[in-house]
Amino acid sequence: MKKKYHFEQSGAIPFRIKNGKKEILLVTSIRKKRWIIPKGFIEYHLTPFQSAKKEAFEEAGVRGSNSTRALGYYKIKKYGGDIRIKIYSLKVSRVYKEYPEKNLRKRKWYSIENAVKKVDIPQVAKIIKKMGKNSSSK
Repeated sequence: MKKKYHFEQSGAIPFRIKNGKKEILLVTSIRKKRWIIPKGFIEYHLTPFQSAKKEAFEEAGVRGSNSTRALGYYKIKKYGGDIRIKIYSLKVSRVYKEYPEKNLRKRKWYSIENAVKKVDIPQVAKIIKKMGKNSSSK
C-alpha cells in the first residue's frame, strides 16, 4: 500500500479599500495561469500567518497586516498527498513594483464579486464572498 502524505500550507487574501469598496488582489498560478491567492508551504521558522504574509510579498508584491486567526481553510490533492491550506486576510499597506515572482505571475485587483467568479476553488470563493460581508475581514 502506498504511503499517503499530509502537508500544511498557508495563504493570504490581500485586500484594500478603494472608493469605499473592498477589492481583492489575485495572482496567476505559474503553470496553468489560473487566478489564485498567494500561498505556499509553511517554513519551519515561521507561523502560518507569517508564512502567508511572506507568500503575499513573494507572489503578489504586497505587504500589510493580517490577523493571526485564519478565515478558514481548504484541501487539495497534490504532491502525492493531501494539502491543507489555512487562509488569512491581509490588509495591504504597500504595493511593490519589484518582487521575487514578478516575471512568473500576473496580479490584478478585483471587486469581491469578480474575485469570487475568477477563482475556481469553491472554498476560496466562499471565503472571499464572506470577506465582502465583513467590514474588517479580521
